[in-house]
Amino acid sequence: MIDSKLIDDLLNDRTHHIEFNGHLSNHVKHAVVALKGLGASPQKIKSYYDGYAKLTTYGYGLEPARPSKHVISEDNWDRFLGKRTSYSSYCEFFDRKEKELGMDELLRRYIPPLLPGWVGAFTHATIHLGWALDVNHRWMTIEGLAYMAFSYVSCHPERASSVPLDRSRGEQAVDSLLRIAGVWDEDGESFHQWVEALVGDTAAGLAAGILPELARSGLQFRIARMLMEGHPMMYETPAWIEAQDVPTSWEQLYYVTSLIYLAMPGNFVLLHLLTSLHAMEQIAHRLPEDQHKYVIKCFWIGMLGIMFSRANLPRRRKLAALHATYKDAIDPVENPAMRQDWAQITARAFEEEEEHNPKLVYVLQRMWKRTGGRSIYRAAAAQFTTTPELPKSFEHPPAEE
Repeated sequence: MIDSKLIDDLLNDRTHHIEFNGHLSNHVKHAVVALKGLGASPQKIKSYYDGYAKLTTYGYGLEPARPSKHVISEDNWDRFLGKRTSYSSYCEFFDRKEKELGMDELLRRYIPPLLPGWVGAFTHATIHLGWALDVNHRWMTIEGLAYMAFSYVSCHPERASSVPLDRSRGEQAVDSLLRIAGVWDEDGESFHQWVEALVGDTAAGLAAGILPELARSGLQFRIARMLMEGHPMMYETPAWIEAQDVPTSWEQLYYVTSLIYLAMPGNFVLLHLLTSLHAMEQIAHRLPEDQHKYVIKCFWIGMLGIMFSRANLPRRRKLAALHATYKDAIDPVENPAMRQDWAQITARAFEEEEEHNPKLVYVLQRMWKRTGGRSIYRAAAAQFTTTPELPKSFEHPPAEE
């Protein structure tokens, strides 16, 4: 059995800042949750935590906690959303509010205004919050709320059509994905040129309010620029979001994001659709039922924003072929070969320095069990990613907070 005190101590650790070398997210507590969920030994989890703090896969260690420039209060907490300032003061603010309101009321009051910014910090703030809620850890939840405020970048759900598309009636999530991929295929070169021109104009992005540190990021700048500009397909609300029951929508989104990931296996960017989807579902569970579809809508818009920002969607034909392969494929869950396959995937995850991989396995193993052994989740779980090389912009020092 996992040493619960060890896990609690690690998740309570306040030694390090939530980011390092500018905008790179401190993922170490996410790894603790994943490794714990996969059944890693306490020694393995502690060793991973200590090693990551000293030297991440990016070649930098974590940085010490920082003092804040501003004192965050009820009067100004929303004034600094996305300004990348005063993280520790945001923690202090949400800590005070939780003691005053209790956790359930804190989440009901502050998550809804933060949800549009769920893609900020390349979804890692949302992951921090959602995975904290997964294991019901108070302090990590406080950190997640603070990080969402710190890194907020809106996906603009207010732009979404209030009336679902007539042509999308009868669609499921996979049909919506195939329709969008087909539109992209029809004029992929024009789409590609449009995206590259949009994200390539750094000066225009900065003038529009994107912070300099995100320009240094490259990836986060592309996403922020796409979310700021938007595309009509991002805001075409599919009818299934409103028509389906919420549990069905979540399961379809897991299937769709796994399909996307298998179309480009090991893709570092697309992997985050899976780990952040798990976070968004956990967040929704802590909100009133009438807000669950809003969470799904925010995820759908942000997911498309992330995909469009890459200027390279998976081909419709490939997605359709994978869908034909996996839509009805079920593993015999009691078969010893299945247990052995998962044991091997998990053993590989335990040895990974790149923490995104045990997170991937944790999410997809849960879905495999939850769906009675849908083969797509076992197939996707085996597609490990590698740490991407940092862009040349990292030759310059981080922007000042």
